[in-house]
Amino acid sequence: MCGRVSWVAGLLCAWTVMLGPMGQPVDKREDKSAVAPQMQEQREMRMPTPAPMKDFAVEHSVRQSESLSAAEKEFVLKRKEVALESLNSLGIKSTLASVPHIGLLGSGGGQRAAVGLVGSLYQLEKEGLLDTVLYLGAVSGSAWSMSSLYSDPQWSSNLDGAVSRLSGPGVEMEQALAWLHNRSKEEDFSLTDVLGLLTSAAIVKQLDVRHLSEDSVNTSNPYPIYSTVNKNCLQNGLNETKWFEMTPHEVGFTDLGLFINTSHLSSRIHKAHPEDKGLEMDITKLQGIMGSAVSDEKSLTDYMPDWLKGLVGTAATDMNILLDVVSLWTEGPQQVNSSLDVLNGYHSFLKLSELIRKTTEDPTVLSGLDNLQKTLKENLSLTPTALFNKSSPELILGLWRQSMAPLQTWIQSLIESPIKENASWLLQKVFPMIWKWEWGTTENFLYQYTGAVVPSCIRSKQHLQLVDAGVMLNTPYPPFLGEKRDVDLLITLDYGADEPFKTLTLARDYAAAVKKPFPEIDEKILEERDWPKDCYVFEGKEKEPTIVYMPLFNRDNCKDAMDIKAKMKEFSTIQLPFNREKIEFVLETVKANVKNNKETLLREIYKAALRRLNKSYRSSSMSDI
Repeated sequence: MCGRVSWVAGLLCAWTVMLGPMGQPVDKREDKSAVAPQMQEQREMRMPTPAPMKDFAVEHSVRQSESLSAAEKEFVLKRKEVALESLNSLGIKSTLASVPHIGLLGSGGGQRAAVGLVGSLYQLEKEGLLDTVLYLGAVSGSAWSMSSLYSDPQWSSNLDGAVSRLSGPGVEMEQALAWLHNRSKEEDFSLTDVLGLLTSAAIVKQLDVRHLSEDSVNTSNPYPIYSTVNKNCLQNGLNETKWFEMTPHEVGFTDLGLFINTSHLSSRIHKAHPEDKGLEMDITKLQGIMGSAVSDEKSLTDYMPDWLKGLVGTAATDMNILLDVVSLWTEGPQQVNSSLDVLNGYHSFLKLSELIRKTTEDPTVLSGLDNLQKTLKENLSLTPTALFNKSSPELILGLWRQSMAPLQTWIQSLIESPIKENASWLLQKVFPMIWKWEWGTTENFLYQYTGAVVPSCIRSKQHLQLVDAGVMLNTPYPPFLGEKRDVDLLITLDYGADEPFKTLTLARDYAAAVKKPFPEIDEKILEERDWPKDCYVFEGKEKEPTIVYMPLFNRDNCKDAMDIKAKMKEFSTIQLPFNREKIEFVLETVKANVKNNKETLLREIYKAALRRLNKSYRSSSMSDI
């Protein structure tokens, strides 16, 4: 069954097991507490070997500040020169002092968002608007394609190539497995790496081994800001402990104002000499982090389809009971491990069988799946208490092993294929992690840190578990609010699966919680959520940025609310990689959205330039006083 599709889809067949038990991060490393000094120089090698231990006095490299780093300030000043030329060419007569701070934000939404961001940028460039943008921010699916774009130092003038790659042939299996094999030798190897590989191979069609710190040299492109959240504090921590931003120069906690050099993220910097730059994660792993929403237990219920919720004996709307089930899967006591194995296996088979249904029309296969599912329903009660009281788990496990025969057949085909050299470690390394649900962690540069007041959910943890920011907020507003980047205009592209305006209102609530300015939202506009317009403007006053909000599906490209729901279902976040037809449809949809609203965008860019000019006058007057 899995053998009838491409190698990427085949791996995704096995990967569907991942939507089983969740939330067990890989945390196998030694206890570390020191933090090495921050280094300002650029990386010169892509895969450096850590230097031998040297005697030195360890100094903390954490920068505590609510202002931009010196390196980002320098970049933005040079980028403003590009923006100035663009503004003048658009008829917006400006000086360097009046160049507005404009950010373009891409939401999450899987491949729908990854394709959407590229198409939107393509059309913005065609309309002559892209060079007015200082910052480019993304989460989740948008971050996948954003990270891929920066592999081309001139991408903003070469978007034809980026668009073509979306429908390209992808990554060769031998190249992908070679990367995975090398990465599996590292002790922090996890499902984050596997997801990064699948994203690279199936979505962005490029296996990228460069590093984020290498993306800071060319001011012909906007300054990239990636966002994740810290899972350790996600459920119970303060708002300030959650959002984690990544730029080419620094990474750290947005609202705590605590940052380190980007090249030290994921490195054992406490072992490095002050002159060493650390072993930085590559972009492929970064893509895995950006898409790891399913590593969060609470998010599991959002990804469960109703048919699976029904099979666990739970009403689709009963979130608390669902979370209890998840907790049993991930935190069950040792004495019920055999029963957990049954539940894990059954759950995994259900996900696998559902994907197989989507990839075959063979009536024999479909009939077999129906019969097996019926048998499992008759023999298993998935109420946790009843499950753990089963007297004959061997019978159930036997049925499970029988049901996994299709996957075993696919695995056997790997062993007998030209890549048989890689098959054994694939089975030894990857599939056990899927079964145990092991996600990656990152060295915590604030572990037992004493240089500032750090909340315990961060300071007490040896490792951070950085995950998809979409589990908290599916558009990356936080780094662009407040005085640090002093943004005048945010152009937000919503490709998410949530109802329109949801991320906007969540961002408003977040801003209020962390005491940062946010424009007012007219409650009457929210009544249009089922069938929104293609563009809305929420005007900022003095400190609040103006927000231009553009939903993907709207009344310009969908005839009614039901049509929007149908489009969202057709282009759902969780599915096999889009075919060429689907990719082209999303591209043309987002291009039209930008083209249809060029005049609105131009008007708001002009107003942002006036606003910036007024700010510069006020600043000049204050300095004279």
